[in-house]
Amino acid sequence: MYIAAVGATAGIVVIGDEILSGKFADENAAFLIGELRSLGVDLRRISVIPDDLDDIADTVVRFSGKFTYVFTSGGVGPTHDDLTMAGIARGFGTRVVQAPELEAKVRAYWGEKLAPANLRLAQVPEGAELVYGDAVWPVACYRNVYILPGVPALFRRKFLEIRERFRTVPVVVARVYAGGEEGVLAPELDAVVAAFPGVKIGSYPRFEEKDFRVLLTVEGVDGGVVREAVEELRRRLRELVVRVQLPE
Repeated sequence: MYIAAVGATAGIVVIGDEILSGKFADENAAFLIGELRSLGVDLRRISVIPDDLDDIADTVVRFSGKFTYVFTSGGVGPTHDDLTMAGIARGFGTRVVQAPELEAKVRAYWGEKLAPANLRLAQVPEGAELVYGDAVWPVACYRNVYILPGVPALFRRKFLEIRERFRTVPVVVARVYAGGEEGVLAPELDAVVAAFPGVKIGSYPRFEEKDFRVLLTVEGVDGGVVREAVEELRRRLRELVVRVQLPE
């Protein structure tokens, strides 16, 4: 079994002129945000970039050096603007090669209807690993970069096939619904943040709610510490606490 790194971080690189031009709304990063959260992977950054070799090369290499995992979305296919494989190869100083294992799958899938351009689907950066889940088609991975297609249905399917590779300690989240303005709450939040460095506290004003004014989130990997931090918030905020939602 593949065990993900504890404290793992991730970056997402969405590649495609169609996203930046507004022709299509990105669905893949939004999907992956929730998946990584449930797996306990700390998503640190999302970048949306054009179909440009140098931009792909620069962004992916930078992300690879910063984060445990990098997930790319888009630019994988048989057409002229599918540049992700070439961009990643350029960034890491290698070349694009035809993977015999993938080529055999492409030829078997299309049979006599195979168009020459479809063979581009068998191209990967030299040295890439083919990561299999339960499906026939693997995900290409170069170092810590997982290369996924841009079509949302395919993106989701391919990620779900390999998602357990990334499971680590999940984040525990509690919610405190508070009255009062953020300025009133801020000194008490600062005190709790200082007392519990192992948790993160978020403060989110809500103007449309009738029974509370601010949603506070308390999160961390240790459920006991999260509960202690919540109790300290209760003690400090007193009557300003409307209700509390603890993790199960």
